[in-house]
Amino acid sequence: MTLSIVEAPSPNFDARRAPPDMVVLHYTGMGTAQEAVDRLRDPVAKVSSHYVVDEDGSILRLVPEERRAWHAGKGVWQGETDCNAASIGIEIVNPGHEFGYRDFPEAQIDAVIALVGDIRSRWSIPDARIIGHSDLAPDRKQDPGERFPWKRLAEARHGLWFEPAMERVAALGAPLSPGDEGIGVTVLSAGLHRLGYGVTARTTYDGELRLTVEAFQRHWRPAAVDGVADGETRARLVGLLQLASVESVTGVLN
Repeated sequence: MTLSIVEAPSPNFDARRAPPDMVVLHYTGMGTAQEAVDRLRDPVAKVSSHYVVDEDGSILRLVPEERRAWHAGKGVWQGETDCNAASIGIEIVNPGHEFGYRDFPEAQIDAVIALVGDIRSRWSIPDARIIGHSDLAPDRKQDPGERFPWKRLAEARHGLWFEPAMERVAALGAPLSPGDEGIGVTVLSAGLHRLGYGVTARTTYDGELRLTVEAFQRHWRPAAVDGVADGETRARLVGLLQLASVESVTGVLN
């Protein structure tokens, strides 16, 4: 796909401290694309992104990739607490959960895939650092959400995806739910932290862990976003950790 990008500069940016090594996907979460673009270019709002991808596949560039756009806010991924400084932000036009969340059109997803590929041709961005806004801020954000086709993005070789065999799911036993305690909760929370989430290891399945599991499910188990870590959710986490580990070793060797 040939990219056609229209410049629509936003004043809302500052300097980076290092080259970007992360891509963060958002949805606009507003009634119309124009409302979203106007806000992202409003100096009073003090928010922006590098790109906006409309439902017809058209792309606007608001901030140069070499600059730090203000799209992520407070959050953490893989220990990085200034995700704006480390990332390139892509806003995908969709009204979101508050205004009538809907599927993302084919032309829009084709454009997102092409744009991510284009970005990665210039910067070193591991698959494990292509994430959603909800991944870095599970307590605040839901975007781009469970309707975003993360699997399709990964099939285009951008991002991680894992689907476990059913026997592997069954072997992990009963679901873990809010209020549960014990070693299973510790292993779950430690695994989520190792993948990149800000949650730390704990023995009690508390509210923070529930929100983190929901964020994980929105990205990697979208058929069941309920905050309950059933066998399939945990099996997907184990598989993703293995893929991320292989990617890390491969990156070092290369």
